[in-house]
Amino acid sequence: MDHILSEKIKNKEAKVGVVGLGYVGLPLAVELANSGFNVFGIDICEEKINMLKSKKSYVIDINSEVIEELIDKKLSVGSDFTIVSNLDIVIICVPTPLNEAKEPDLSYIVDSVKEIRRYLKKRTLIILESTTYPGTTEELIINSIEEEKSFKIGKDFFVCYSPERVDPGNKKFNITNTPKVIGGATKTCLELGILLYSSFVEKIVPVSCIKVAEMVKLFENTFRSINIALVNELTQTLERIGINIWEVIDAASTKPFGFFTFYPGPGIGGHCIPLDPIYLSWKAKKSNYYNRFIELASDINSNMPRYVVSQVTDILNNLGKCIRESNILLVGVAYKKDIDDLRESPAIEIFNLLEEKGASVSYYDTYISYFTNNGKVVYSIELTEEILNEFDLVIITTNHSNIDYEFILSNSEIVYDTRNVTSKYSSDKSILLGRHINSYTH
Repeated sequence: MDHILSEKIKNKEAKVGVVGLGYVGLPLAVELANSGFNVFGIDICEEKINMLKSKKSYVIDINSEVIEELIDKKLSVGSDFTIVSNLDIVIICVPTPLNEAKEPDLSYIVDSVKEIRRYLKKRTLIILESTTYPGTTEELIINSIEEEKSFKIGKDFFVCYSPERVDPGNKKFNITNTPKVIGGATKTCLELGILLYSSFVEKIVPVSCIKVAEMVKLFENTFRSINIALVNELTQTLERIGINIWEVIDAASTKPFGFFTFYPGPGIGGHCIPLDPIYLSWKAKKSNYYNRFIELASDINSNMPRYVVSQVTDILNNLGKCIRESNILLVGVAYKKDIDDLRESPAIEIFNLLEEKGASVSYYDTYISYFTNNGKVVYSIELTEEILNEFDLVIITTNHSNIDYEFILSNSEIVYDTRNVTSKYSSDKSILLGRHINSYTH
């Protein structure tokens, strides 16, 4: 092990930089600062930097009071990469989206590494946390630094990959109590990475190499995507048979072994589940292998918003109404409950599909006061008895915990529930996702 850097880490004297201060990077920077390190957060978004300097948080899992306690003490922020020349550790937490062709867009990693490389000094540990395909760390970080700087990996600089496992809004699991997978380019790299993360994470899971660590995250979310697709497909199947999918799942979940519970919904969202399987499938194609299972699951999940809209059409038809010019309210537009994240949210696609069919669509969300849709700013409405009475149909698209669903049921003509939050109330106004609509009469 490099004794100079290891001693700095042990004594919390190592200066740590976190590149990318989003929902992954900011909580990580906060945990590092809370554990005693001097942390420098780097982000090219000036709005984020200004908010943090004003001691305000924009990440739902980080209170502004926490930022106020740390900023300019243990945590400094800026957009200038020259600080890298003073850092001992650099952790990269930038986005890895898909481009318009549904291929991996690694431009944020490429741009970050280019800037880091300019100011990189010897004996620096670089860790990539961004989700990506196996081989990325070696291709974009190790090879580029060895070629451009003539540094030798494991001697002049050190590289690890550790996939982020952040679950926004999760009150039970956070960075410190979620096991941390890590792979290193060399034995020394791995030892340094373990030393760093073990200073604030309860359990470290070392793996044999960086590619295995890169693959872990893709496997975790591909597993989820495929199982969600299975239950989404069964939802559509059982609708035709006349069986309640939610009752089937509840009963099957009582089996204490060999069964994992997954629920249907209006689609999948967020940065991970819709994207990570595509990264894996893309990488497989580069090796002339086609993941038909993954592609099928992605297709099923991505078409759930259209299935929802088809059910909406049938519900309105049974009420003697046409979807065109109907007033429809979406309750919840975040991609999952109790967060303010709109990325890849199926609710937005449902919103747009309904508008394309001529419906007048509004939304209510306790976490998102407005969003920009096709160049137009859309604001959350106020939820009152009078306003609810104006809608032909209310669709529950996100099941936030702080919404009074009984109030919505009591004051709405009909509610289409894609999240099964109204099943505990005795009401003939609620129709669950997957219910055979043609057998329903209001």
